[in-house]
Amino acid sequence: MPTVLKIVNAALPLRDESRLYSLTAEDGVWTSVEPQEVEAPQVPGRVPIDRWNGEEAEPGRALCLDARGQVALPGLADAHMHLDKAFSLPQVGNVSGTLEEAVNNYASAAPAFTKEELRARIMRSALQAVSCGTTAIRTHLDFHVRHGREVALRTVEAALEVKEELAPYVSIQLFPMLPCYDLTEEAVETAAEALRMGATGVGGAPHISPRPEPEIDRLFALAERMACPVDLHADESDNPNVRTVAHIARRTIEYGWTGKVTVGHLCSLAAMTDKDAGELIGLIAKAGLGAVTLPGANLYLQGRRDRFPVRRGVTRVRELLDAGVTLATASDNIHDPFHPFGKGDLLQIGLITAYAAHMGSPADMRTVLRMMTEHPAAVMGLPDRGIEPGNDADFVLFDASSPEELFAMVPERRWVWRKGRCLKAAGGRAEWKVPALSQRWEDACERISFRKRG
Repeated sequence: MPTVLKIVNAALPLRDESRLYSLTAEDGVWTSVEPQEVEAPQVPGRVPIDRWNGEEAEPGRALCLDARGQVALPGLADAHMHLDKAFSLPQVGNVSGTLEEAVNNYASAAPAFTKEELRARIMRSALQAVSCGTTAIRTHLDFHVRHGREVALRTVEAALEVKEELAPYVSIQLFPMLPCYDLTEEAVETAAEALRMGATGVGGAPHISPRPEPEIDRLFALAERMACPVDLHADESDNPNVRTVAHIARRTIEYGWTGKVTVGHLCSLAAMTDKDAGELIGLIAKAGLGAVTLPGANLYLQGRRDRFPVRRGVTRVRELLDAGVTLATASDNIHDPFHPFGKGDLLQIGLITAYAAHMGSPADMRTVLRMMTEHPAAVMGLPDRGIEPGNDADFVLFDASSPEELFAMVPERRWVWRKGRCLKAAGGRAEWKVPALSQRWEDACERISFRKRG
């Protein structure tokens, strides 16, 4: 018999806020999303969501829940994380707080990280994100070929293992970051090997190269050879003359790769004149580049050498959106030398986005919700992730009745589903509802702690 989940009185702010909805999923797929004319009354057998502790229905019976007007969103999608670096701050410090020191310190420490440690960090940070409602992740992976092929592929192997283990719970994409400051033939061929092993696409940070344009060309040539997408850190700099995104956009147009290329950060747009920024944003839109803003890390890292006024580095969010660019907001780094804060909570990142971009109107708040759901799904090439018939029942119920309440309260109480299966329920205390996830969480936390041991 099919497994049936029914939810009534759910608020869907990305669809229509004038009414509540009744939702039905069978075997993990939405079969019905129907507007209600009035609030559905409580009936025997239906459990109020705030009293439900995650227990499934008896075999052969539907699980019926009353959302009581709480907000349901599609499973959140985090389009830019660094799972392999997460929780490495106790081992890799950053005295100056600058991006340059973070890059150098982590690169120097990388050879000493074992595959088991990398795997534990990736596992913990991925599960942390899932517990907050994220069911799709794109992670960039450090790829230190200059320390040898084994060091570079060690991280990829660890990430592939975690990706396979967590496949029932979260979709993970892997983008090795090719060393654009030292893009040798060996580095390119090692990256090709990583892609054959199962990595998703080509990554890198060409703006840190003294000759970025030919290196961008080599990255595009590799992506063409391996038939994979491209996702580049672009112009993470306070220097208004750093504009590698222009060459990335031109190459995207020449290759006809609209929808296959993503650029993250774009900090230098915030430092240049309106005229120059407008021209670049127009080119980004023309090329059909996907874009990602990383407000938490960039507010922390950028402007370190300024005295007054201090530039804050967050890209021109409004202008990109107004130009029609598909712009996501994402977590970036968690408790590492690049960013000592964060926990993989996209709602928290959405709030930071709203602060940084001055997006506080009702329409703005709903746009920010799309930057956590629909926009990253498009950037990541993940179709059919909305709460619509025929799509997987990946969704999050929040203990809030509106976008305004979501951003004001950032509620901890959340119920997370993946393909109709409850992964995390909120009762008196939130607990993992899948024993395998609970054990993996405990194992990862045991290996990776906030305190430096010894």
